[in-house]
Amino acid sequence: QVQLVESGGGLVQAGGSLRLSCAASGRTFSRYTMAWFRQAPGKEREFVAAITWSTGSTYYAGSVKGRFTISRDNAKNTVYLQMNSLKPEDTAVYYCAATGEPFLYSRRNEYDYWGQGTQVTVSS
Repeated sequence: QVQLVESGGGLVQAGGSLRLSCAASGRTFSRYTMAWFRQAPGKEREFVAAITWSTGSTYYAGSVKGRFTISRDNAKNTVYLQMNSLKPEDTAVYYCAATGEPFLYSRRNEYDYWGQGTQVTVSS
C-alpha cells in the first residue's frame, strides 16, 4: 500500500519561501508520477506541479510557474516543492499525490494515492 506523508507547511509572509516534503513508501516508485495539488477554503482542489520519478520531467500550473520548483530524491523516496515569492493567494492545504503511470497528469482523478495534506498560510 502506498503511503504519502507531507511536511513543511506553515505560516510565512508574502514574498517568503517554504519547502514542502512528501515521503513516499510502500512501493517501488520508478514508474510513478508524483504531484502536488492544493485546496483553498471554499475552492476546488487544483493542480500545482508534477514530476515523473524515472526521468524527472516536470509540469507546472501557470499560476506557480517560475515561483515553485518540484524535485525528487530517489534515494530518500521523497518529493519536494520549493515555493518562492509566495503570495496570499497561495494559501491552501497542499496535498501530495501519486499515480503508477509515468505521465505528467494534472487532473485530480488521475491520481490514486493521496497524503493527508499540510497547511500553507501566506500573510500579506
